[in-house]
Parts: sequence; C-alpha cells; structure tokens
Amino acid sequence: MQRVTLGNSDVSVSAVSLGTMTFGNQTGMADAHGQMDMALEAGITFLDTAEMYPVNPVERETVGRTEEIIGAWLSDRGGRDKVEIATKVAGPSDKVRLHGYDGKTIHQTIDASLKRLRTDYIDVYQLHWPVRGSYAFRQNWRYDPRKQDRQKTLDHMADVLEAVSDAVREGKIRAFGLSNESAWGTSRWIDTAERIGAPRVVTVQNEYSLMCRLYDTDMAEVAVNEDVTLLAYSPLAAGLLTGKYHLGEPEGSRAFVDKAHGGPGDLGGRRTKRAPDVVAAYHALAHELGLDPIHMAVAFTRQRPFACIPIIGATNRDQLEHLLKGIDLVLSDEALRRIDRLHRDMPMPY
Repeated sequence: MQRVTLGNSDVSVSAVSLGTMTFGNQTGMADAHGQMDMALEAGITFLDTAEMYPVNPVERETVGRTEEIIGAWLSDRGGRDKVEIATKVAGPSDKVRLHGYDGKTIHQTIDASLKRLRTDYIDVYQLHWPVRGSYAFRQNWRYDPRKQDRQKTLDHMADVLEAVSDAVREGKIRAFGLSNESAWGTSRWIDTAERIGAPRVVTVQNEYSLMCRLYDTDMAEVAVNEDVTLLAYSPLAAGLLTGKYHLGEPEGSRAFVDKAHGGPGDLGGRRTKRAPDVVAAYHALAHELGLDPIHMAVAFTRQRPFACIPIIGATNRDQLEHLLKGIDLVLSDEALRRIDRLHRDMPMPY
C-alpha cells in the first residue's frame, strides 16, 4: 500500500482509508474489530471516524459510539503507532449540539474524542461541516449563501484556529482538516491560518465518486495550489455503484435500514430518477473493460489530477473483503478516457 503525506504536515497515511460510520449500528463490535484487522493486514492504516457516528440514523444516544468501538479495538490490539486516526467535530445539529462548534467547543470535543478513542492524540482533526451552512448533503440544488456574514465567518475561523493551535501545542492533534467545504471556505481557512500563525488546512473530506464530481473544478484548483489532500467519502455513491439497489433495498443495506427507521430510503437524495441509468452505464463500461465495477469506481478516485484518498466502508467483512481484492487496481489511460466521456454524456445524477 502506498503512503501519502497530508499537505504540508508530517502525517503520513495509507493511500486508502477505512471509513467507520456504520460501526455501532449496522456493524456490530465484533465485525467492526474484524474489519479493522482486515484493513491493517491489507496495509490500510488510516481510519476515519467522527464524534456523531454511527449514522443511518444519527441518534443522540449513539453519538460517540463509533469512536468507543475504535478505542476498544486500540486498547485490545495495541499498536497505536501503527495506525492514523482522523475524526471530526459535528457542525450545527439537533442530534449533537445546535451551535455546532467554536473555539471553546473545540477544546471540549477534542478531549471527549481522545477519551472515547483511548488515545493521547488524534492524527487529523476535522470540522464535519461549516457553521455558516453548506452545499453538501444534496443541498447544492438550492444552496443560498446570501445570509452569510463575511466578517462573522472570518472571526469564527480565527477563534476555531486558535483552539486548534492550542491542541497542536499540547500534542493532542497532529494536523487540521475540513469537511464538506467550498472553495471559498477552504481558501479563507488557509488565509486565516497564515494571518494568525495557526495550523494550515491539510485535508478536506468531501463527497467524490464517479457519480458526484463537484470537486473537479474550483475545489481541485484550490487543492493543487494550496497542497490540500482530498479525503473522498462515498466513492461508491452510498452503495449505488455496487448495483445492489437495482431491484430494491437489500436487507441490511443503508436504504433498507433508513426505511426501517421511517426514512425515505433514498440514500440522502442520491436515488434520483437518473441514477439507475448512470449506474447501469458504468457497470456496462466496467464489463467492456473486463473490470469489476466496484474496483473500477475506487481506482478512479485514486488516479485524479489532484491528491485523493478514497474512504472505503463496508457494513460487513464480506463486503470489505471484496473491496480489498481490487485495492491495487490501476486503470489504463483508455479506461480513464472512457470514464470521462461517459461522465460528459451522463453527468452527475444528483
């Protein structure tokens, strides 16, 4: 497994990350520990989590459970220096805290995550989503930034970065990252850090896949010029690209669980009218290229013209085993050209 240094930091991680957002809900403790064992054996040392996990659904009583499962694994297995952990503070939410985060909150949430993870330090500490609003989570169709207050936002950034600086000096975190951020927001976080001498942004965790390529233009330009690594979540489009939803909602799947809890089962708005045709087209292309469509989708994210680490996730060990079989796939130039042509003809369906 290749290693990647995140931005201008000294944090080196595996070129693929294991996502853990189902741990403690769809994925039980034993299976979660087994998945982390499997990932480590395959050379994946980078674990991504968040204080609000598990999700689907997010419940106030389960906030922090995923970090606790990882902490139990670390305590049982030992070898903290063999893995890198990224976690996140939640933005405004009625399930965690309404105001999201400020400098004071950051001090508290870092300590809480450290306790749940049973560790002395976090490798990458991320802001799950902005407090000023975001176009993530299927909100890009109706995103309206007109209510934002520029100076208030910049003051907030300085306040948060002061707390991040304190945590770095205390050895509690090694690097700082964003999530669900825009090009403007990422640039301002960088400007503010440089102005006050705070840690620079080294990662941004945004959605990215064959079916969601919002990152390809403005964000990609910021990332390349400012040395920011993309941590790509949902590289399989929340499971759509596996093809498992072509006949409905398989038992235990994300859509199935969502419906069981009274949700719409639409994968956060990803199951649109156009989505099945796009999935079918990518599966047909993979078949023509002699590739597994799941392996093709993950490999695509690793061969972008910007630094990109896909976050792969599975609800069980069988799914993870299949993912790992294709983890070293390298797509040919012809395969990449055909993917781009298909994307042009059938652009983002959600």
